[in-house]
Amino acid sequence: METATEALKANQSTDKEINQNENWTEVIKPRSSLLDLRLGDVWRYRDLVMMFVRRDFISTYKQTILGPLWFFIQPILTTITFTIIFGRVANLGTEGVPMPLFYLAGLTVWNYFSTTLTSTSNVFVGNAHIFGKVYFPRLTMPISIVISNIVRFIIQFTLFMVIWVYYLVTQGDQVHPNGLIVLTPVLIIIMALLSLGFGMIFSAMTTKYRDLGMLLGFGMQLWMYATPIIYPLSKVPAQYQWIIRANPLTSIVEIFRYAFLGSGSFGWLNLGYSAVVTLFILFTGTIIFNKIEKSFMDTV
Repeated sequence: METATEALKANQSTDKEINQNENWTEVIKPRSSLLDLRLGDVWRYRDLVMMFVRRDFISTYKQTILGPLWFFIQPILTTITFTIIFGRVANLGTEGVPMPLFYLAGLTVWNYFSTTLTSTSNVFVGNAHIFGKVYFPRLTMPISIVISNIVRFIIQFTLFMVIWVYYLVTQGDQVHPNGLIVLTPVLIIIMALLSLGFGMIFSAMTTKYRDLGMLLGFGMQLWMYATPIIYPLSKVPAQYQWIIRANPLTSIVEIFRYAFLGSGSFGWLNLGYSAVVTLFILFTGTIIFNKIEKSFMDTV
């Protein structure tokens, strides 16, 4: 009668023979460290990313009457509201820039950032049914949200450009664009990465603390008021401007307005500050996201 040790050795030798005879096309192993991001896996699953992009874009307005027209309706109605309340009633002023153009410029930037952050923050909770059934790099999901929202940003940016050209032709003395328009892709990339980083942090935390999802909705409203969307930065008292400038989104909005409208402020130091903060938040968010993805199914 063979001993337990001999039986164990026999099983191990059998497993080795099986592994030698089989050629696996995919081997899934646990990450050895938090810095093992496996970005190469995300690139190999790029077709899945594009599938998620199409899904997000189509499912949002699939059962609506106006469909993609809401991309235009929402910023137009918000711009009209801001013009009446903050421009006419509160009389905040827009540094001589036509009010609709001033508010629409800020909203174009803010809508992309806020929508991407809010959507990304719900990745784990909103897609638990998918994550629990099949393996794929989890980072593909938040990345697809960033890309799908870029499509929406392009649509709203087109609306902004149409109105911008109209005022440039009819009221050219109030609109003063400059060569910094070429920085627009850089501003979009910084916004995308910043919203992705914050979104992954909140997504990881909301798997255990669902209250953070409600807190985020309220926090985004406060964040908008801490960003010069409805007022020019010059209207903020000097002793409080450092608080607004500490917001990494402030320089993005200011440079965007300065490039297209000639209003606002520009500084390489401010742009560099936003870029450094963005990289830090993105790195932190990616590490936390990869750590939580190992065990989030136990808490969702």
